[in-house]
Amino acid sequence: MTFRATEEPTRSKATPLRSNASRTRPASPPKRASRVKPKANTRNKARVRPGPKPVSPRKGTKTAKVLALLRRPQGAGLKELVRATGWQPHSVRGFLSGIVVGKMGLKISSSKAGSGERRYAVEA
Repeated sequence: MTFRATEEPTRSKATPLRSNASRTRPASPPKRASRVKPKANTRNKARVRPGPKPVSPRKGTKTAKVLALLRRPQGAGLKELVRATGWQPHSVRGFLSGIVVGKMGLKISSSKAGSGERRYAVEA
């Protein structure tokens, strides 16, 4: 449709105002029933849960270096562990608590030396 300069374009009828009914939220979908857990297999009941993984890291890894330092009679200081791994002190402490104690199941003793530095060692 083309318009001449003298004609005004025809206007369409204005859209009617919406009523309050259309402004309300739609009804929420019905809640699903809780799922029922399937029965456990009777063959699995006799199985014993495995304990922590055996402590045998690959040679040359940072884990192996840390464990070697911790197994020494005097243990290892935090500065030694930071130097051996190249990690930040908080990362070394997190590794000791999360991996060595948590996943490997080893017990670590912690003591403060006379110089004030904390030393860690694996308990036998």
